[in-house]
Formats: sequence, structure tokens, C-alpha cells
Amino acid sequence: MDDSMIPFPDRDTVAEKLAALSETDKSYLALLMENAAQDDNLLDGLRRHLDLSAGSRFLNSLKLENLGMWLGSHAPDRLQIRLTETARSSQHPAYQAFRTGLSRSGRLEKVYPPANT
Repeated sequence: MDDSMIPFPDRDTVAEKLAALSETDKSYLALLMENAAQDDNLLDGLRRHLDLSAGSRFLNSLKLENLGMWLGSHAPDRLQIRLTETARSSQHPAYQAFRTGLSRSGRLEKVYPPANT
């Protein structure tokens, strides 16, 4: 694969931004989420970050929960279901911590309220 075929930003760059989640990184990610054409790159980076977290010696569950809360609160409506699908794609504690934070943001329920039966 030549350099012209590598998506920008690549999944490793996105994963690094998600891992650090400084104010600068949040601004970068918010800008990325404004462009629907970047959704796949964002989600690939998220999966990369969760996989790296799952493989690490020390699992920082609180940090992953906070990431889930932040993404759930800031991601556009079009991404909410895809974020939830990503969070549910593994039973590993890293994914569970992210899923907990995503759920706590309450955003999916606001975007897609449960039907009154």
C-alpha cells in the first residue's frame, strides 16, 4: 500500500488522541466528528484504542469510562448507534468500561428514545 492509499487520519493517530484525551485532543476529535466522511477513521481509531487497552498490562477502566462518556456526549447523532455497536463488539473489560461510560452519557436514549408501549 503506497502512502496515497493511507486514510487520513490513520487509526493509530486517532487511537493516540483518544488515549490522551487532552483538551487539544478533544478539539481535534470534535473537528473530526464534524465531517461524516471521517466516521470510519474515527471508529477504526476507537477500535484500535480499545484493542490496545485490552492488551495492556494495566486496564484503566475509569479512563475508558470517561472516554465513553465524552464520546457519547459529543459525538453527532449519526455516530451514536455505531459507537454502541463498537462498545458491544467484545466482552473484554476494556470494552465494558467504554460501554458503561457511553451508556452513562445517556445520549443514545435522547437520540433514539424508547417507544412507549
